[in-house]
Amino acid sequence: MDSAIIRVGAAVQFFVPVAGDKARHFRTLDSCEATMEEARSTISKIFNGEPRSYTRFNLTQNMEGENSQVEMKLSSDMDEETGNPVGEHNGYAHSHNSTYARKPQRTPRNVCFMVIATLLIFIIGYLIGYLAHRRQDAEPVCAASSASASDSEAEARGPLLIEVEPTLNWDDIKKLLKDKLSTDSLQRTFNDFSRNDHEAGSSGDEALATLVFKRFNSYNMNPWTDEHFVRLQGPPTGANRVLFNGEEIGRPGGYLAYSAVGKKQGKVVYANYGTQEDFAHLQRERVELNGTVILVRAGRTSFAEKVANAEKQKAVAVLIYPDPFDYSIGMNEELFGHVHLGSGDPYTPGFPSFNHTQFPPAKSSGLPGILAQTITADTAAKLFRKMSGTSAPSQWVGLLGGVSYKMGGDNDNVTVEVNNVLTEKKIHNVFGVIKGFVDSDRYVVIGAQRDSWGTGFAKSTVGTSLLVELARAISDMVRKDGFKPRRSIVFASWSAGEFGSVGATEWLEGYLSSLNLKAFTYINLDGAVTGSETFQASASPLLYGLIEGTLKEVDYPTGPSGRTIYAQVAKANWEAEVMVPMKMDDSAYPFVAFSGIPSVSFSFAKKFQDYKFLGTFLDNKDNLNAATEYRLPEVAVAAAQVAGQMAVRLVHDHLLKLDIQRYKTKIRSYVSKINRQVYQLKQSGTLPESLTAQWLIMASGSYGRAVSNLLTSIENSDLNDIEMCRIINDRLMRVEHNLLSPYVSPRETPFRHIFMGSGPHTLNALVEHLDALKEGSPNADTNLFLNQFALATWTIKGCSNALEGDVWALDNEM
Repeated sequence: MDSAIIRVGAAVQFFVPVAGDKARHFRTLDSCEATMEEARSTISKIFNGEPRSYTRFNLTQNMEGENSQVEMKLSSDMDEETGNPVGEHNGYAHSHNSTYARKPQRTPRNVCFMVIATLLIFIIGYLIGYLAHRRQDAEPVCAASSASASDSEAEARGPLLIEVEPTLNWDDIKKLLKDKLSTDSLQRTFNDFSRNDHEAGSSGDEALATLVFKRFNSYNMNPWTDEHFVRLQGPPTGANRVLFNGEEIGRPGGYLAYSAVGKKQGKVVYANYGTQEDFAHLQRERVELNGTVILVRAGRTSFAEKVANAEKQKAVAVLIYPDPFDYSIGMNEELFGHVHLGSGDPYTPGFPSFNHTQFPPAKSSGLPGILAQTITADTAAKLFRKMSGTSAPSQWVGLLGGVSYKMGGDNDNVTVEVNNVLTEKKIHNVFGVIKGFVDSDRYVVIGAQRDSWGTGFAKSTVGTSLLVELARAISDMVRKDGFKPRRSIVFASWSAGEFGSVGATEWLEGYLSSLNLKAFTYINLDGAVTGSETFQASASPLLYGLIEGTLKEVDYPTGPSGRTIYAQVAKANWEAEVMVPMKMDDSAYPFVAFSGIPSVSFSFAKKFQDYKFLGTFLDNKDNLNAATEYRLPEVAVAAAQVAGQMAVRLVHDHLLKLDIQRYKTKIRSYVSKINRQVYQLKQSGTLPESLTAQWLIMASGSYGRAVSNLLTSIENSDLNDIEMCRIINDRLMRVEHNLLSPYVSPRETPFRHIFMGSGPHTLNALVEHLDALKEGSPNADTNLFLNQFALATWTIKGCSNALEGDVWALDNEM
């Protein structure tokens, strides 16, 4: 432990421990007086003839922790110090690097120094006692000051006045945060972080990274950067092309990163939005899809999902266009995006891209093997005019003027040529931290992507501005207003978000073993403002309670004065009104599905439609301002308050605001559904009679009992017991991570979460597999289902065991 040094004359030196980031000692008036009394007693013993070379004594009677101690060293001159080792002296063991003094001769000079030192010590003790009694009505703090250390040394060691218990209650903290977030400040930050060109790895991206770093540094947040070398697919050096029966009808300016490259030709087939349901309709209509070029409109699902669905049908290429029914952006506006069905650098799947040369060549299983290209609405209209075949279903018809929506005929051949270029680029993530006063090694992460295809105002500028403003406000609360968070807050500015959360995912992959033990929540600021008419959120069930509580405390930015977000948007069932499933292209998705960190994304949005300028060059301040009914600064401040209150609540309370009962409900829901289907399939003879859902039911019961036991323990616990709170919080924060299936590879199946992940290990996949068995699908496999069923059962059981706590408290009966 670091020590503050008080030099008294030339004779006496006190060594008093200085609290660092992990200090947990409460100083009381009684302990201060006891400390001074024990010091006077010891000094008296020294001068009464007991050994004077070195004295060490503990203050554990009055302080928490065994390391609390005062060390005193007596010396008359620096030349009296020696390095002679002493094994044990008067019962105290000394380390090899301790410093000792020779027993001085009783010369008049030494006696004089001793008398002066004694007088000074008692004067200091009297003054400390006097000042402490004057503060008896205030919360007492026992502190030591340094007279000899330089200002820079004292600052490096940290503040000497230590008060672990927060001096502000929750209402004070809410008011402080609200007062420090203003429309004027956000407007200035918008202007500072607006860029016309800041694609990942570009000079504009680097300039913004430098600006974020400087802001964090000015807030005393000890910023640092994280460097990655990633492979990003950029636009072609020449041109991408689309031809109909040999006639060129378009040279798109937009592109889809991570498409396969080359030239493919096939019969064109219109497939609406390219969802699984749309392709199922085509199969029922016996439309041949093998070797075809699929034409779909943007929306409903991500570009990557559309391409993946088409590839499953053995198509050779996909063309995606913005129909005026969904996008009011004009007939010639280009679309940009990516088609990697995953996140991160797809050429370092499951491991970080710190240095590509350390790893053998690899590819993500989410990379498509077919061509993918965006086209304008005008090019799509040209295609429809040339296409033949039957008319599309009425619900598939869009708003392209003067166009008949056809399904495509046998002689409608389309050629797609994609020449995108794969390049390696260096990107930087930028971080800053506000450290906690109790559990500084436990932290919530707040993040926003910094890059975009063009201006990217809603996509990146707003989120980055909110990030910087929250960092300023909360750091100001700590430095000036007495806010003492128990846990830390990490602020993160990501790069390469447009290519599939590359910067964030690579960071997770690089520090996974550390993060899943210490990071307990991720709050995503991307797309936090895309409108003003309603509020939506996607999150881990563990955070539902936190979200609900926050919505009840933040005012709606465009509603009646004093009307909260909850009152504005919630009706009979707030979850049905507010919560929506988290999508794979959500920046928070890899945190929860890959790393097992509870995560949340939220947005003030328009009702019944998405913000249509994302992924275009029209995502600018003017269009976003119009989408928010020209109340952009007010809506942005409300978004900052939502994110800020969630983060501050998580680091302020004794116990983490993680609602473990929510997963009990989800588990029971899936178990009920699976049990019912298993019973039906056993009755029909599809599944063996020996199969039973009893083990899954009992695993569900084990989780329920573990939740009940932990909640009972919390009710009977002393929340002022720091160590007890830490133990409980560690059990709470591990729930999400323990719902990652340990039976699949993070490289082959990165999104291992059994509820929110993707792959055959998920509970949703179990339900779908049972449906396939019921329908007699050729893709159904009874043995595969039995294996998946067993592994899912043991994943839930393992989670309940971890939540239960110590191994001797576990129920080993399934």
